Amino acid sequence: MTEGDAAPAAAVEQGAHNLLMRVIAALVLAPLALAIAYAGGWLWTALVTLAAIGLYAEWLMIVGASRDARVVVAGVVTLAISGLGLAIGRIDAAFFALIIGLASVALLSSERRLWTATGFLYAAAAEFASVLVRLDQTKGFAALILVLLVVWVTDIGGYFAGRGIGGPKLWPRVSPKKTWAGSIGGFVVGLVVAGGFAALGLGKTGPILLLGAAFSIASQLGDLFESAVKRRFGVKDSSHIIPGHGGLLDRLDGFVAAIVLAAIFGFLRGGVDGVGRGLMVW
Repeated sequence: MTEGDAAPAAAVEQGAHNLLMRVIAALVLAPLALAIAYAGGWLWTALVTLAAIGLYAEWLMIVGASRDARVVVAGVVTLAISGLGLAIGRIDAAFFALIIGLASVALLSSERRLWTATGFLYAAAAEFASVLVRLDQTKGFAALILVLLVVWVTDIGGYFAGRGIGGPKLWPRVSPKKTWAGSIGGFVVGLVVAGGFAALGLGKTGPILLLGAAFSIASQLGDLFESAVKRRFGVKDSSHIIPGHGGLLDRLDGFVAAIVLAAIFGFLRGGVDGVGRGLMVW
């Protein structure tokens, strides 16, 4: 084998190894996440809060602000306090804690203030939206699973469609590997999942398909947003905490965008206590 042949072979082997690690990690993490989502309550809130703290920490590492202990502590403490408020049903106190946290992070930041504040807002929005969508006892779990499944299949479908079909790049300057074929493929399977919810009687066909389309697009935009931030700071992965997937930001970027959009839709239709119902009942 020549040196020229060795490089493509090594790339294929590395790609196969990464895919295997992705599958193993997904098989372990996905059932656990679904079980906790089903349990809801304080258990789901605890998971969401830990994830939000992880997102904030990884964001600070990406933008080069993780060495500022005051900013780290202020953000982590207020996210934890907010999570506690959400766990005991004090949504007002949780929201107030996040407002205080955002102001504290912005004021304490000695450099890159806008980037650190944006990172806290990103993590806080993910925390708050994830809990609100699940909060409703009748429709919260169905609403959360709709978002989760659409995001997951959009990512998986996009991955295989992009690798299998190839073709023109979606936005090479931001994400060199993403293609239009992958984007469209992910969108189509997201619609299929939404259609499955309608077929099972979990929502009216038209609204559920529109929600599936919106969540799939939001998921892909969230992925591109995170890629743009990493490229801005010359970072490849947000961390290496999840084998084959990178960091929490790498894995949850699409979910964050979709769940925040879901929370906004649900809140406008069902109020703060009926976000899940507002999404699923039309």
